[in-house]
Amino acid sequence: MTKSIFFWRRTDMDGLERLELSRDDGGVQVNSTVICLEAGGFRLDHRWQLDPEWRAQILTVERWNAQGHGLLHMERAGAGWQVNGKHRPDLDGAEEPDLSVTPFCNTPPIRRTPQGAGESLALDVAFIDGPALTVARSRQRYVRQGARRLRYVDLGLSSGFEADLVVDAEGLVLSYEHLFRRISPPV
Repeated sequence: MTKSIFFWRRTDMDGLERLELSRDDGGVQVNSTVICLEAGGFRLDHRWQLDPEWRAQILTVERWNAQGHGLLHMERAGAGWQVNGKHRPDLDGAEEPDLSVTPFCNTPPIRRTPQGAGESLALDVAFIDGPALTVARSRQRYVRQGARRLRYVDLGLSSGFEADLVVDAEGLVLSYEHLFRRISPPV
């Protein structure tokens, strides 16, 4: 098993994420904590189980804020998703979860975006508003600009939002225009 730790800083507000990623032949596991001053301040933990092709299978999100503790659990069910144990027909065909407070959720679609400059991948997602713990269907597109550069285009809930992304060789975000920048802790 290989294990890596990543940190991202929010660039639009005060916030920090620490993410631990573990890989083995069975797939990828992610455990992360986000601390942010957005929406009155909150702590949000998210845990992912992905298959060997980096497709999300299970996502659990826990949030603590002024209103208390909240929990959201999503699990892939065929071509759809169960949310907190109940099938959500409106999410049938949504390929991946998209959690608002982390750039990690961009990695599974980025890894499937064709490699040629100008090529793109459009997909439906289950968009999770982290502070509110709500889930809604949305649509997005990733346009390859180079080996490690992509353009994110929101075609759904935040239609009109676009951002340039720079990624590492694994497809993990180094910088996400307007929102996130990967950082290294001082040694």
